[in-house]
Amino acid sequence: MQARGLIMSERRVTGLLTAVIADLVAELGPVWQARRDAELLDRPRRRAVGAGAKYKLVFVDRLLATLVHLRHGVTHDVLACWFQVDRSTITRAVGEIRPLLADRGCRIEGGLRLRTLADVIAHLGATGQTALMDATEVRVRRPSAHRGGRSRFISGKSRINAMKALVVTDQRGRPLFCGEVRAGSIADITQARDAGLVDLLADTIDLQILADAGYQGLAAQTYGQVVTPPRKRRGKHLEHLQWLMAHHEAARFAHSSARIPVEHGIAHLKNWRALARHHTRRENLPDTIRAVAGLLTDQQATHHTKALALPATPA
Repeated sequence: MQARGLIMSERRVTGLLTAVIADLVAELGPVWQARRDAELLDRPRRRAVGAGAKYKLVFVDRLLATLVHLRHGVTHDVLACWFQVDRSTITRAVGEIRPLLADRGCRIEGGLRLRTLADVIAHLGATGQTALMDATEVRVRRPSAHRGGRSRFISGKSRINAMKALVVTDQRGRPLFCGEVRAGSIADITQARDAGLVDLLADTIDLQILADAGYQGLAAQTYGQVVTPPRKRRGKHLEHLQWLMAHHEAARFAHSSARIPVEHGIAHLKNWRALARHHTRRENLPDTIRAVAGLLTDQQATHHTKALALPATPA
């Protein structure tokens, strides 16, 4: 199919290397087929499995259509024209493939995948790495006027209708976990507590997670394992203690510099148009952000592996 060849030949269409797409086909193809067969066998049939009309949109095309939709926010109508199928076919394809991508989790060294926050804490505890934590908001449409709970989605920080996701990265800004999506009105620290972070850190020793001032208070609950910037000092006599204020500001600057990679990691996530404003339905956002995070880590890992495989440049 012409659309398939164009998408596979041009990296800018999906943002992924051809090797990453090939791995996705090999990994998810059997899973999708097994789920499809289970659905067919789960109901009374008059014909054998495999009888009837064949799919116009095979699994590879379904995967490519989902990747283009996530990367550029292309509407289902446009994708239907590209693949010469009905719009409803694209809608079903995206609805089937997106959860498969979300369930894969974030890829780390050695090909391991972290799917839950508990997996991340266990990995950090075993390797002794320092993690970075923050929350990011994705703007969504406000619920209809006749529905209750409209105010739950209004963010107290940005004053917009949004949903908030918890993001944990390594020290280079590569995602380790993206999830625990909640309505935008929730506070950052409450979201972390509801995710079970305090209980998970109770079983670890000497693990550090750098966070911003929105998580102040977790340090006392996690025995100092969540590190936040020093509180701002206020007082009418502090202006005379220039050395103390200079030391305090230097400590805040050092903390901010150490945790800035998590902001860069969130920015890379937002490069995928599915996480831009109003591009994703509220109920689909958890799967969307987890799918994008997993694809981003696949791309980073494959790109890093190819870079290591290149021969050294002669002097």
